[in-house]
Amino acid sequence: MNAAQAVPGEGDVFLTGASGFVGSHVLSALLTRGYRVHALVRGAWEAPPGVVSVAGDLRAPGALVPAIRGCRYMIHAAALYSFSPRDRAAIAAVNVLGTSGILEAARMAGVERCVVTSSSAALPPASVSRPATESDWAGAGHGSRSYHASKLAGERAALSAQVPAITVLPTAPVGPGDHRPTPTGKIIVDLLRGRMPATLGGGMNIVPVEDVAAAHLLALERGRTGERYIAGGVNLTLAELWRLIARAVGTAQRTVRLPYALAITAARVDDLRVRITGGQPVIPLEGVRMGRLEMYASSAKAAEELGYAASSTDDAIERAVRWYRDHGYAA
Repeated sequence: MNAAQAVPGEGDVFLTGASGFVGSHVLSALLTRGYRVHALVRGAWEAPPGVVSVAGDLRAPGALVPAIRGCRYMIHAAALYSFSPRDRAAIAAVNVLGTSGILEAARMAGVERCVVTSSSAALPPASVSRPATESDWAGAGHGSRSYHASKLAGERAALSAQVPAITVLPTAPVGPGDHRPTPTGKIIVDLLRGRMPATLGGGMNIVPVEDVAAAHLLALERGRTGERYIAGGVNLTLAELWRLIARAVGTAQRTVRLPYALAITAARVDDLRVRITGGQPVIPLEGVRMGRLEMYASSAKAAEELGYAASSTDDAIERAVRWYRDHGYAA
């Protein structure tokens, strides 16, 4: 066993992104496991009992060294998720420079082991017959400041940092607590509101968000330094995903196949509108480009080395539907 691996429940953990979708579930898993948590927050946030709230910003990581000192481990789950052109500079500052900076702060503070949340965005398109593995890396074709490119660059920065680091690559998480929501969560919200989804024919790997959180703790406690681990679930075409969500929502299980040429034209027009008005995209250009790709992945390495096991995606979708209904998203 690597001497730097975490002992369950022993030592303080510095956690970024605790108020986010994945980060909030990582926080719950850490507390359940018995860890003491110091959570980095930017705005108002009601910390759970026993959690130390640390005010700070990833864009000023040097100021965080005193707050990190005394923490044995770090889980860096914070990221800026946006498809808006106006956020591209901030995306690079937070997801790339912020990752490098917080890991350097961890080194200066004496942290022994870091787990960094990457993304399946750092993986290339892959077919269901040959899903992507940890040896595969996405190309640099998304644009230097896009969200997907930032996650790729952020993971490379994490694995080249001067502190022992491991990366976890969630695929598309689904479950309760998806406030924003993510693209998968938006499908659920749209169906709850009676909108008919359209598909571009692609596919992706869907994973319960609770399993993603569990993968972070497994990586902390069992992972090998310098390795990356995919935390995934089941590979589905977008049409299959739509039907699963529609069944959980209780609506008609129909989808519309949208021609890519029509979708990309509409996205380019919307992108021009956003650049002029500064608003948020309704038809994200980056999302449309990804929507026709097969983004299938395998979690075999995480299963073999960490003991990772994904649970039911159907149940996770049903939990997400209940959460959205309980929190007023269906209105």
